[in-house]
Amino acid sequence: MPSPLLPLLLLGYFAGTLGSAIGIGGGLIITPVLTLFLDVPIHQAIGTSLLCAIATSIGAASRYVQEGLADVRLGLTLEFGTTVGAISGAFFAGLLSREILAALFSILLVGAVVSILRKMRSSSSLEITDHQIRAGEIPQYQIKRIPAGVGLSFVSGNVSGLLGVGGGVVNIPLMYVVMRVPFKIAGATSIFMMGVTAAASAFIYYGRGDVAWWITAPVAVGIFAGTRTGTLILRRVPSRWLMSAFALVALYFAARMIYRVLEGGFQP
Repeated sequence: MPSPLLPLLLLGYFAGTLGSAIGIGGGLIITPVLTLFLDVPIHQAIGTSLLCAIATSIGAASRYVQEGLADVRLGLTLEFGTTVGAISGAFFAGLLSREILAALFSILLVGAVVSILRKMRSSSSLEITDHQIRAGEIPQYQIKRIPAGVGLSFVSGNVSGLLGVGGGVVNIPLMYVVMRVPFKIAGATSIFMMGVTAAASAFIYYGRGDVAWWITAPVAVGIFAGTRTGTLILRRVPSRWLMSAFALVALYFAARMIYRVLEGGFQP
Protein backbone atom coordinates (compact mmCIF):
# COMPACT_ATOMS: atom_id res chain seq x y z
CA MET A 1 0.00 0.00 0.00
CA PRO A 2 1.61 3.30 -1.04
CA SER A 3 2.05 5.96 1.63
CA PRO A 4 1.28 9.68 1.31
CA LEU A 5 4.93 10.47 2.03
CA LEU A 6 4.83 14.24 2.50
CA PRO A 7 1.75 14.29 4.80
CA LEU A 8 3.32 11.55 6.96
CA LEU A 9 6.63 13.41 7.18
CA LEU A 10 4.82 16.62 8.16
CA LEU A 11 2.68 14.71 10.67
CA GLY A 12 5.85 13.30 12.24
CA TYR A 13 7.51 16.72 12.37
CA PHE A 14 4.52 18.38 14.02
CA ALA A 15 4.01 15.49 16.45
CA GLY A 16 7.72 15.40 17.30
CA THR A 17 7.83 19.16 17.86
CA LEU A 18 4.75 19.39 20.06
CA GLY A 19 5.30 16.03 21.73
CA SER A 20 8.85 16.79 22.85
CA ALA A 21 7.90 20.35 23.87
CA ILE A 22 5.10 19.33 26.26
CA GLY A 23 6.20 15.77 27.05
CA ILE A 24 3.39 13.77 25.45
CA GLY A 25 5.54 12.02 22.85
CA GLY A 26 3.29 12.85 19.91
CA GLY A 27 0.87 9.97 20.43
CA LEU A 28 -1.99 12.36 21.14
CA ILE A 29 -1.52 13.63 17.60
CA ILE A 30 -0.38 10.59 15.62
CA THR A 31 -3.12 8.14 16.65
CA PRO A 32 -6.10 10.46 15.98
CA VAL A 33 -4.67 11.87 12.73
CA LEU A 34 -3.94 8.43 11.29
CA THR A 35 -7.42 7.14 12.16
CA LEU A 36 -9.48 10.26 11.47
CA PHE A 37 -7.80 11.69 8.38
CA LEU A 38 -5.83 8.83 6.78
CA ASP A 39 -8.29 6.00 7.57
CA VAL A 40 -5.66 3.79 9.19
CA PRO A 41 -7.19 1.04 11.41
CA ILE A 42 -6.87 2.15 15.02
CA HIS A 43 -4.83 -0.87 16.15
CA GLN A 44 -2.27 -0.14 13.42
CA ALA A 45 -2.32 3.55 14.34
CA ILE A 46 -1.58 2.65 17.96
CA GLY A 47 1.27 0.33 16.97
CA THR A 48 2.76 3.07 14.80
CA SER A 49 2.35 5.62 17.57
CA LEU A 50 4.21 3.44 20.07
CA LEU A 51 7.21 3.08 17.78
CA CYS A 52 7.14 6.81 17.15
CA ALA A 53 7.09 7.42 20.91
CA ILE A 54 10.40 5.55 21.04
CA ALA A 55 11.74 7.83 18.30
CA THR A 56 10.61 10.92 20.25
CA SER A 57 12.33 9.69 23.39
CA ILE A 58 15.57 8.93 21.54
CA GLY A 59 15.51 12.31 19.82
CA ALA A 60 14.85 14.48 22.89
CA ALA A 61 15.68 12.61 26.12
CA SER A 62 19.47 12.86 25.89
CA ARG A 63 19.22 16.65 25.52
CA TYR A 64 16.90 16.93 28.52
CA VAL A 65 19.12 14.73 30.68
CA GLN A 66 22.21 16.71 29.72
CA GLU A 67 20.51 20.00 30.62
CA GLY A 68 19.22 18.67 33.95
CA LEU A 69 15.56 19.07 32.98
CA ALA A 70 14.76 15.34 33.12
CA ASP A 71 14.63 14.02 36.69
CA VAL A 72 16.42 10.72 36.06
CA ARG A 73 15.92 9.38 39.59
CA LEU A 74 12.19 10.06 39.50
CA GLY A 75 11.90 8.59 36.00
CA LEU A 76 13.62 5.37 37.03
CA THR A 77 11.42 5.16 40.14
CA LEU A 78 8.25 5.35 38.08
CA GLU A 79 9.55 3.25 35.17
CA PHE A 80 8.85 -0.16 36.72
CA GLY A 81 5.13 0.53 37.06
CA THR A 82 4.82 2.01 33.58
CA THR A 83 6.69 -0.89 31.94
CA VAL A 84 4.58 -3.60 33.60
CA GLY A 85 1.44 -1.63 32.80
CA ALA A 86 2.48 -1.17 29.17
CA ILE A 87 2.79 -4.91 28.66
CA SER A 88 -0.62 -5.64 30.19
CA GLY A 89 -2.23 -2.77 28.29
CA ALA A 90 -0.89 -4.00 24.96
CA PHE A 91 -2.24 -7.48 25.65
CA PHE A 92 -5.75 -6.28 26.49
CA ALA A 93 -5.81 -3.87 23.53
CA GLY A 94 -6.05 -6.88 21.21
CA LEU A 95 -9.25 -7.93 22.96
CA LEU A 96 -11.05 -4.58 22.72
CA SER A 97 -13.02 -3.13 19.81
CA ARG A 98 -11.97 0.00 17.94
CA GLU A 99 -14.97 1.89 19.35
CA ILE A 100 -14.03 1.07 22.96
CA LEU A 101 -10.42 2.09 22.37
CA ALA A 102 -11.46 5.38 20.80
CA ALA A 103 -13.91 6.12 23.65
CA LEU A 104 -11.24 5.35 26.27
CA PHE A 105 -8.83 7.62 24.43
CA SER A 106 -11.31 10.49 24.45
CA ILE A 107 -12.18 10.10 28.13
CA LEU A 108 -8.50 10.03 28.99
CA LEU A 109 -7.81 13.25 27.10
CA VAL A 110 -10.64 15.14 28.79
CA GLY A 111 -9.56 13.95 32.23
CA ALA A 112 -5.97 15.00 31.61
CA VAL A 113 -7.05 18.46 30.45
CA VAL A 114 -9.31 19.01 33.47
CA SER A 115 -6.53 18.10 35.90
CA ILE A 116 -4.00 20.36 34.18
CA LEU A 117 -6.36 23.36 33.96
CA ARG A 118 -7.41 23.06 37.60
CA LYS A 119 -3.78 23.03 38.67
CA MET A 120 -3.01 26.01 36.42
CA ARG A 121 -5.66 28.16 38.10
CA SER A 122 -4.33 27.65 41.62
CA SER A 123 -0.69 26.85 40.91
CA SER A 124 2.32 28.48 42.45
CA SER A 125 4.46 25.98 40.54
CA LEU A 126 8.05 26.89 39.79
CA GLU A 127 8.66 28.57 36.44
CA ILE A 128 11.95 27.50 34.90
CA THR A 129 13.48 29.89 32.38
CA ASP A 130 15.86 29.27 29.50
CA HIS A 131 18.49 31.37 31.27
CA GLN A 132 18.34 29.11 34.34
CA ILE A 133 18.62 26.00 32.15
CA ARG A 134 21.65 27.33 30.27
CA ALA A 135 23.29 28.43 33.51
CA GLY A 136 22.58 25.10 35.23
CA GLU A 137 20.56 26.87 37.92
CA ILE A 138 17.28 24.92 37.91
CA PRO A 139 15.45 25.71 41.18
CA GLN A 140 15.03 22.98 43.79
CA TYR A 141 11.63 21.34 44.25
CA GLN A 142 10.21 18.74 46.65
CA ILE A 143 8.56 15.63 45.20
CA LYS A 144 5.36 14.65 47.01
CA ARG A 145 3.33 11.41 47.26
CA ILE A 146 5.94 9.05 45.83
CA PRO A 147 4.03 5.80 46.72
CA ALA A 148 0.90 7.12 45.00
CA GLY A 149 3.00 8.12 42.00
CA VAL A 150 4.47 4.65 41.64
CA GLY A 151 1.00 3.08 41.80
CA LEU A 152 -0.47 5.49 39.28
CA SER A 153 2.49 4.93 36.96
CA PHE A 154 1.09 1.42 36.41
CA VAL A 155 -2.08 3.09 35.10
CA SER A 156 0.08 5.27 32.87
CA GLY A 157 1.76 2.19 31.41
CA ASN A 158 -1.61 0.58 30.68
CA VAL A 159 -2.70 3.74 28.91
CA SER A 160 0.44 3.60 26.78
CA GLY A 161 -0.11 -0.03 25.83
CA LEU A 162 -3.83 0.37 25.19
CA LEU A 163 -3.82 3.65 23.31
CA GLY A 164 -0.33 4.13 21.93
CA VAL A 165 0.33 7.51 23.55
CA GLY A 166 3.63 6.71 25.24
CA GLY A 167 2.13 7.32 28.69
CA GLY A 168 2.87 11.05 28.61
CA VAL A 169 -0.78 12.03 28.76
CA VAL A 170 -0.96 10.42 32.22
CA ASN A 171 2.66 10.88 33.34
CA ILE A 172 2.53 14.67 33.08
CA PRO A 173 -0.65 15.20 35.16
CA LEU A 174 0.67 12.52 37.55
CA MET A 175 3.98 14.29 38.16
CA TYR A 176 2.66 17.84 37.94
CA VAL A 177 -0.65 17.56 39.80
CA VAL A 178 -0.07 14.63 42.20
CA MET A 179 3.68 14.73 42.84
CA ARG A 180 4.08 18.54 42.59
CA VAL A 181 6.89 18.47 40.03
CA PRO A 182 7.32 21.66 37.93
CA PHE A 183 5.65 21.33 34.54
CA LYS A 184 8.83 21.56 32.46
CA ILE A 185 10.54 18.94 34.64
CA ALA A 186 7.46 16.70 34.34
CA GLY A 187 7.46 17.02 30.55
CA ALA A 188 11.17 16.31 30.17
CA THR A 189 11.02 13.36 32.60
CA SER A 190 8.02 11.96 30.72
CA ILE A 191 10.04 12.00 27.49
CA PHE A 192 12.93 10.28 29.30
CA MET A 193 10.61 7.47 30.48
CA MET A 194 8.68 7.15 27.25
CA GLY A 195 11.10 5.07 25.18
CA VAL A 196 11.22 2.13 27.60
CA THR A 197 7.48 2.26 28.29
CA ALA A 198 6.57 2.28 24.59
CA ALA A 199 9.09 -0.43 23.70
CA ALA A 200 7.59 -2.75 26.32
CA SER A 201 4.27 -2.85 24.47
CA ALA A 202 5.37 -2.11 20.89
CA PHE A 203 6.81 -5.60 20.42
CA ILE A 204 3.38 -7.10 21.20
CA TYR A 205 1.75 -4.95 18.51
CA TYR A 206 4.53 -5.90 16.12
CA GLY A 207 4.00 -9.59 16.84
CA ARG A 208 0.29 -9.23 16.07
CA GLY A 209 1.05 -7.53 12.76
CA ASP A 210 -0.30 -4.17 13.95
CA VAL A 211 2.73 -2.16 12.79
CA ALA A 212 2.54 -0.78 9.24
CA TRP A 213 6.10 0.11 8.23
CA TRP A 214 4.97 2.12 5.20
CA ILE A 215 3.37 4.51 7.73
CA THR A 216 5.84 4.24 10.59
CA ALA A 217 9.07 4.94 8.70
CA PRO A 218 8.20 8.40 7.29
CA VAL A 219 6.46 9.48 10.51
CA ALA A 220 9.53 8.49 12.55
CA VAL A 221 11.83 10.46 10.23
CA GLY A 222 9.65 13.55 10.69
CA ILE A 223 9.66 13.02 14.45
CA PHE A 224 13.46 13.02 14.67
CA ALA A 225 13.52 16.40 12.94
CA GLY A 226 10.68 17.76 15.06
CA THR A 227 12.27 16.87 18.40
CA ARG A 228 15.09 19.34 17.76
CA THR A 229 12.55 22.13 17.48
CA GLY A 230 10.53 20.84 20.43
CA THR A 231 13.46 20.87 22.85
CA LEU A 232 14.08 24.53 22.05
CA ILE A 233 10.42 25.36 22.61
CA LEU A 234 10.30 23.66 26.03
CA ARG A 235 13.34 25.64 27.15
CA ARG A 236 12.16 29.05 25.97
CA VAL A 237 8.37 29.13 26.20
CA PRO A 238 6.66 29.85 29.57
CA SER A 239 5.10 26.82 31.27
CA ARG A 240 1.57 28.23 31.17
CA TRP A 241 1.77 28.48 27.38
CA LEU A 242 2.91 24.87 27.17
CA MET A 243 0.06 23.75 29.45
CA SER A 244 -2.43 25.67 27.33
CA ALA A 245 -1.08 24.00 24.19
CA PHE A 246 -1.43 20.60 25.85
CA ALA A 247 -5.05 21.37 26.75
CA LEU A 248 -6.06 22.68 23.33
CA VAL A 249 -4.55 19.79 21.38
CA ALA A 250 -6.00 17.18 23.72
CA LEU A 251 -9.52 18.67 23.69
CA TYR A 252 -9.58 18.99 19.91
CA PHE A 253 -8.71 15.36 19.32
CA ALA A 254 -11.01 14.15 22.10
CA ALA A 255 -13.91 15.90 20.38
CA ARG A 256 -12.96 14.44 17.00
CA MET A 257 -12.68 10.91 18.36
CA ILE A 258 -16.00 11.13 20.24
CA TYR A 259 -17.71 12.38 17.08
CA ARG A 260 -16.23 9.51 15.09
CA VAL A 261 -17.48 6.95 17.62
CA LEU A 262 -21.00 8.42 17.70
CA GLU A 263 -21.32 8.42 13.92
CA GLY A 264 -20.10 4.83 13.72
CA GLY A 265 -17.02 5.83 11.71
CA PHE A 266 -14.87 2.99 13.04
CA GLN A 267 -17.08 0.29 11.58
CA PRO A 268 -15.34 -1.76 8.84
